[in-house]
Amino acid sequence: MRPREVLGQAARLASSGLLLQVLFRLITFVLNAFILRFLSKEIVGIVNVRLTLLYSTTIFLAREAFRRACLSGSTQRDWSQTLNLLWLTVPLGVFWSVFLGWAWLQLLAVPDPDVIPHYGTGVVLFGFSAVVELLGEPFWVLAQAHMFVKLKVVAESLSVILKSVLTAFLVLCVPHWGLYIFSLAQLFYTAVLVLCYVIYFTKLLASPESAKQQVLPVSRMTDLLPNITRNRAFVNWEEAKLTWSFFKQSFLKQILTEGERYVMTFLNVLNFGDQGVYDIVNNLGSLVARLIFQPIEESFYIFFAKVLEREKDATLQKQEDVAVAAAVLESLLKLALLTGLTISVFGFAYSHLALDIYGGAMLSSGSGPVLLRAYCLYVLLLAINGVTECFTFAAMSKEEVDRHFFKLQEFSNEQKRSDPCSSGADSGEGRGERDSDISMLST
Repeated sequence: MRPREVLGQAARLASSGLLLQVLFRLITFVLNAFILRFLSKEIVGIVNVRLTLLYSTTIFLAREAFRRACLSGSTQRDWSQTLNLLWLTVPLGVFWSVFLGWAWLQLLAVPDPDVIPHYGTGVVLFGFSAVVELLGEPFWVLAQAHMFVKLKVVAESLSVILKSVLTAFLVLCVPHWGLYIFSLAQLFYTAVLVLCYVIYFTKLLASPESAKQQVLPVSRMTDLLPNITRNRAFVNWEEAKLTWSFFKQSFLKQILTEGERYVMTFLNVLNFGDQGVYDIVNNLGSLVARLIFQPIEESFYIFFAKVLEREKDATLQKQEDVAVAAAVLESLLKLALLTGLTISVFGFAYSHLALDIYGGAMLSSGSGPVLLRAYCLYVLLLAINGVTECFTFAAMSKEEVDRHFFKLQEFSNEQKRSDPCSSGADSGEGRGERDSDISMLST
């Protein structure tokens, strides 16, 4: 596929993703603002910080490296080996879910059951929901690699809306269920998300047009399952090595990205009520990052990974491809900078009003407006860092990925030596991943 064709598909993926996300987020925004009126700050803190941290850590450690490695390069590959590699995320997710679930139950302080009931069940169900979501990972990567424009956005947005509707219904009807409400809603969300991908691919592979046009490298649903053959390796070892390189980096990156949540969870520097207010403000402040920056980064990471070759110097690649990639990077940086500056200016002025409309006095009183103003300035840094990072990771070779990991580790150690209380700096890409719809009350 020619670079300009890939660029056109990436642009359509980003623009349609942006429009659909804005539409669906408006619906969830209203539902979540309604739900906040019926919840205590303590429940919000437990769900949005502690349980969501368990879910996001399991998901990130189990799949982030596999996604980056398997989305690199051309779609012309041995997809059976790539799919086999992607299915390894499931046992890896089971391991992290069990290990982290044990830590959440045995090492962390258990909240008062009279104030926050059913904490143990919440830990089990949030960990199980992470494993359920990993069952759809091969479908997700295959869809992204072949530029299925609307599938990802529709599946995720529909899942979020249904989760919000179920949460609102249970909060109104059975508020005494406590964490049962959010645990069931989270499990429902992941089940719907995976089913959307399975149903889509089932219908696509069954259609005669798909078989004639050879849209996909597989012809039936059983081809998407793990496949063991004697005449070739189970996985592509080059992809496996690249996955290991990304995993070493993502392990540290998760700690840096989720730094404040780990501090709140393990060091108990804030009570559950303050944690809830902080996390709601954090999710509201990152709304622009999720609506605008994340679809752009995900779509154009695929574009850069397809147009540029990892193991070749820029002078040895097709100069037309390099010129197109450079022009796209420049345009994306201008767009990110303009958007970030606009959000910083207007967000700083209207933070108090936004919080009062969204959550009432629970959010607009106290330190909430100050936190949101600070986050508006932070969005500007996220905008620039996210775009440059998606280009960098799509263009780096395996050796450069390893060097970047060691430099990041060295920087982190220097920061910790200079500031023992620092939780690390967020990366734009990691922040985009973390601020996706993993929070029960995200917008």
